[in-house]
Amino acid sequence: MRMFGFNVLLVIIAAISPGEAYRILGVFPLNGKSHFVMFDQLMKGLAKRGHQVDVVSHFPLKKPLPNYTDVVDLSGTMPAVLNNMTYDFVKSVLTNSAVVPLLATQFGGELCDLMDHPRFREIIKNPPKDPPYDLVITEIFGSSCYLALGQHFNVPVVGVATCVLMPWTNDMVANPDNPAYIPNVLSDNFAPMNFFQRVKNALSLWKAKWDFNSYSAYQDDKIKKYLGPNSISLREAERNVSLILANSHYSLHGVRPYTTAVVEVGGLHIPQEVDALPKDLQKWLDDSKDGFVYMSFGSMIKIESFPKETLAALYNSLKKLAPVRVLIKIAKPQELPPGLPSNVLTLSWVPQVPVLNHKHVRVFVTHGGLMGTQEAIHCGVPMIGIPLFGDQMQNIKLYVRKKIAVALDHDQLTEEKLDTAFRTVLGDPSYLQAARKFSVEFRDRPMRALDTATFWIEYVIRHGGTNLKSPAMELTWGQTSLLDIYGALFLSVALSAYLVKVIITTLIAIVTGSDISSVKHSKKVK
Repeated sequence: MRMFGFNVLLVIIAAISPGEAYRILGVFPLNGKSHFVMFDQLMKGLAKRGHQVDVVSHFPLKKPLPNYTDVVDLSGTMPAVLNNMTYDFVKSVLTNSAVVPLLATQFGGELCDLMDHPRFREIIKNPPKDPPYDLVITEIFGSSCYLALGQHFNVPVVGVATCVLMPWTNDMVANPDNPAYIPNVLSDNFAPMNFFQRVKNALSLWKAKWDFNSYSAYQDDKIKKYLGPNSISLREAERNVSLILANSHYSLHGVRPYTTAVVEVGGLHIPQEVDALPKDLQKWLDDSKDGFVYMSFGSMIKIESFPKETLAALYNSLKKLAPVRVLIKIAKPQELPPGLPSNVLTLSWVPQVPVLNHKHVRVFVTHGGLMGTQEAIHCGVPMIGIPLFGDQMQNIKLYVRKKIAVALDHDQLTEEKLDTAFRTVLGDPSYLQAARKFSVEFRDRPMRALDTATFWIEYVIRHGGTNLKSPAMELTWGQTSLLDIYGALFLSVALSAYLVKVIITTLIAIVTGSDISSVKHSKKVK
């Protein structure tokens, strides 16, 4: 027994030796809880691995964790994007086509000013030296200014994308994004695409890149302001990224090429071990012998802010589901109109993964956010999707194609359409079968997403990350598109044709005894 314990100790020491423990700074300025759930799992995983983790975020730990330190608590510096996004706001974003400008400014450049936080300023001015930082991890979304921290601390930078790579993200590491066969995440296209879809896909890709680069340009001044006048520019900071961890997976988003600097870790945020459900909720779920429907629009959207006629249609449709029960995550149930059916339970907070993993769950009604739908896929639960903005449209369309979901238009929700959607998913067993099959594909990997991310983070620290960069980083757009080669070939062919013409004209002149000019003239006359 003693020998067994000693061997276990040796394994632990070998797995995490002092020489392999690094100091990592995680900077997550976005005030959205739905994004932070991924960073939360990643940074906790690195801390449990033995690394010293310093975190800058709006969501400090509620329970202390060894090796994990909230060095800058940003909570209270700005309103958190948590259960406060109304239906009217969503519609304004959609109708004004302002998603990309919004990401570059309100969720981008404005967040750069958080570097002016007193504690953050102190870290920037006097970074720790015992030990110093080995790596910076930050989100790649709208605030590219934080990528400049790598150069400031003289360490590599790892970016984390909480969704499929945005158009401008690919350019940071010269990742292929050919619009002929790679759908843009902000479009609703899927490969293979016909001619008109490819035109739409290409135009939306180019416009998104142009818009982001234009609207985010002022972040250059933010870098100089907070990191010093000699700091690298915004675009240089973006090209300084060593590795991007993307919250995607080929089983969901299809096969596409990635450079070695992009690693898919879709579902990283899904915990392997979940906490037990509250006893009253556990009992309610266990007593739902006829099954239950779970409905949630994530941590941002307020379902209670939907139009009254839409909520009335929802009430009437949910009432017809009895004896099937319905669990709805509602931030402020008191703001709902009266008349909620008796088979419906509302809670302001729901532990989503254990609920989706419950044996009695029948269907998940969702807005199509990637985090929540990945959890449903992980648990093998079919969905009814009501997408609102961003990548949600493409997510739900993808799940419809795989026949694990039915889609509804949020702007045209009627009782009849809701009834049909519930009838389809609850009454057709093929949706559950497809969801379970899809779950197996999504979970079938060489190692867990967290372990994959951890390996590559440590790899970048060990080797600096420069060996992961694509040679395409040194080429211009025209060179990677082979425009210079096509041009050279065209000129070569044209020159060859001209030389052949000159030679033939000269030979004719020699054979006929005429001068070259008369041969040319005779050809023109003919």
